[in-house]
Formats: sequence, C-alpha cells, structure tokens
Amino acid sequence: MLIIPERAEDVGHKVMSEKDKVKEAHLPKTGSECDEGSLKITDNCSGVSINDIMTTDIVIVVEEDSIEDVFELFKKYNFHIYPVVNSEGALTGLIDQDIILEMLLFDRIPRDKHTHLTAVRSLSENAKGIMTHHPVTIVPETTLYDAADLMMKHHINRVYVVDKEKLVGVVSKRDIINEVYRRRGLN
Repeated sequence: MLIIPERAEDVGHKVMSEKDKVKEAHLPKTGSECDEGSLKITDNCSGVSINDIMTTDIVIVVEEDSIEDVFELFKKYNFHIYPVVNSEGALTGLIDQDIILEMLLFDRIPRDKHTHLTAVRSLSENAKGIMTHHPVTIVPETTLYDAADLMMKHHINRVYVVDKEKLVGVVSKRDIINEVYRRRGLN
C-alpha cells in the first residue's frame, strides 16, 4: 500500500517525523536485514521439531480421578493447568486454575452468573465432569515455528503433544523461548 504523506493522517496512518526516523535507525534490524547474532532465528531454528524440546515428564489427571484428588494436585504442584487422559492414555481434556476456582467458590458466584456448564461442574464427582474438552494438540514432528504460531493464534501458553492419540509431551512458550535463546548462544 502506497501512503502519500499529505493524506496519511486522513486514512489513519502516522507520518514519521525526522525524530522518529532517527529513532528507527537505531532499532535492531529484522528479517533478511539481520546481521549474524541478531534476532534472526530462521537459519538456526528452521529444523527444530517439538520432539527435540518437549517435556515428557508430565503430571496428569485421569478422567476417573475424584475432584478432591484434582484439588490435591493443584495444592501439591505449582502448575496452572493439567492434562486429563482416559484409561488408554489418550488426551481428552484439560483442567486449569479457573475451573478449580469456579469449583471452590461456586456458592459465592452470583446466581445470575451461573451457566449450565458451571452447574454441571458443581455437581460433578470426577475430573471428566469438570474438564475442558478438545485441547489444542500437535504431533511430535511439528516444527518449533508452527507450535509458536499455534500458541499465538489461540492465545495459549502451552500445547500438548500427542502421538496416535496418546499424550506424549507438552511444550510451552517458555520452552520455545529457551530453545531459540540457546540456539542464538544467549543462554
């Protein structure tokens, strides 16, 4: 899109002043303009698969676990979210802190804020009854870039890795950031 300076403000674009141009000249370059050791990561990370960086030691919840068992997990470990698996090890859902707070404080929620889902969850006796269904998943061969894009697109901090419907790992934004930094030699 061509922006004519005289008309730029009319269409919502800001025209750069000389002062802005000086500031921009001191910013790090991006994309193909990057020098060695700058923010360019394409060459260093293009072949990285999630299988190389995922965490495989995962604390899980089984669908049949009681609500009290789930509460104990949140008390014992310092995680914000737990994957839920069925008896075959297939990922079926997630339980996060919001669900736990909703369960613990259900009687304090104003009645006009109750939804069908909160009512069903409040009556549930096991993890299957309170979990969020259809978690975002990837396969181990997914690239670091595709995983990062998926997390940003869905506004989530981690994705679960499944192989033949079985949960095999998890990768977080922090894992991706750490890997990029490691490959840039900044760790």
